[in-house]
Amino acid sequence: MGIQYVGTGRILVGTGQDVTIGAASAACTNAFGTQTYKIRVKATSDCRVKINKAPTATATDTYMGAGDTEWFTCNPGEKIACIQVSAGGTLNVTEGY
Repeated sequence: MGIQYVGTGRILVGTGQDVTIGAASAACTNAFGTQTYKIRVKATSDCRVKINKAPTATATDTYMGAGDTEWFTCNPGEKIACIQVSAGGTLNVTEGY
């Protein structure tokens, strides 16, 4: 039986940016760098998030609760978008290498 490691492993922290969580979908300004395959995301209010090249978050996308911190897998050049569930806030996104 093989051993499988589940987790993020060793990740170096890179560029960070904030996205305003509001009633309309908003995406981060800068696309993820050429070496970015993981991002750390922290939400200050309940929101929905979507990751791709030109994301638009909707009410059926991945849920993040206020105070949650998650690591997501992504591809270089992608962005993350968010939309509020019931109140505005901030989504902090940090690239990992």
